[in-house]
Amino acid sequence: MRNSLIASVFAVACVGIGGAQAQVYPSRPVTMIVPLPAGAAYDVTARLLAERMQVSLGQPVIVENVTGGAGSLGAGRVARATPDGYTLCFGGIGTHVVNGAVLNLPYDVLKDFEPVALVATAQLLIVAKKAMPANDLKGLIAWLKANPDKASQGSGGPGSVTHLAGVSFQKETGTRFEIVPYRGSGAATNDLLAGHIDMIIDVAPNSLPHVRAGAIKAYAVAAKARLAAAPDIPTVDEAGLPGFHMSAWQAIWAPKGTPVTVIARLNAAIVDALSDAALRSRIADLGEEVFPREQQTPEALRQLQESEIGKWWPIIKAAHIKPE
Repeated sequence: MRNSLIASVFAVACVGIGGAQAQVYPSRPVTMIVPLPAGAAYDVTARLLAERMQVSLGQPVIVENVTGGAGSLGAGRVARATPDGYTLCFGGIGTHVVNGAVLNLPYDVLKDFEPVALVATAQLLIVAKKAMPANDLKGLIAWLKANPDKASQGSGGPGSVTHLAGVSFQKETGTRFEIVPYRGSGAATNDLLAGHIDMIIDVAPNSLPHVRAGAIKAYAVAAKARLAAAPDIPTVDEAGLPGFHMSAWQAIWAPKGTPVTVIARLNAAIVDALSDAALRSRIADLGEEVFPREQQTPEALRQLQESEIGKWWPIIKAAHIKPE
């Protein structure tokens, strides 16, 4: 009898210990899905962040590229994943704002995810081929107005950030030019370098190396402040197009229903990683900027996402932007 009682107590104790251990997060590697190709702007930042997050989490953070559908395949996989904190999405304005208006998705970009943290923002640069006669932004706008429907701007495809930037630029400046879709902004940049298209409005990480090499002209950064990585390039406010602010911000989401405690653990790991001076320096070298500490919260991400949806969805629908 006494032995049976001891065995029962031991069994209950083991169950209690096992239950407590099961609640420890994370107890195994975390997968961070990047819905864009390896080497893309999002991918590089995601890998830098994942490497540093491992210090806080005590577990590997594995970056997995799941491409296709303008990022919807990777984001959709996260939306369908078990909400336990072991599958995350590293996305941004394209995956969690634009796709909701352009594509017929099997998930809701807002309701089917839990915001974790804002990470960084890649500012857009207005650049043109080296042979473009204009030497500043005002000159570029004047040239475009004098040559309506004759110029071409490359984009990363319908609904991409580069596409939206072109649509918005025409609206703000009263200019007209062809927006040429490519399968990614990298292909558009290659044609810009070759002189096959006239201009592109793309994220700094993609354009800045070519600007530094003198292969293309840079007219302005579409932001309130100059880039730390390229302080010689004026802002749109300084260059003559005030208020034309747009960025390709990046953030992390978890599946809807992920426990609040897990979200908090992940957010703390991200905040700790982004406070690392070496990581911030490497992100700055890419032409990106880390969000201020007070904006690295789930609440700030939710507010930004809702604000961007309110801003861009009407523009997308008015421009009748559809996937190819």
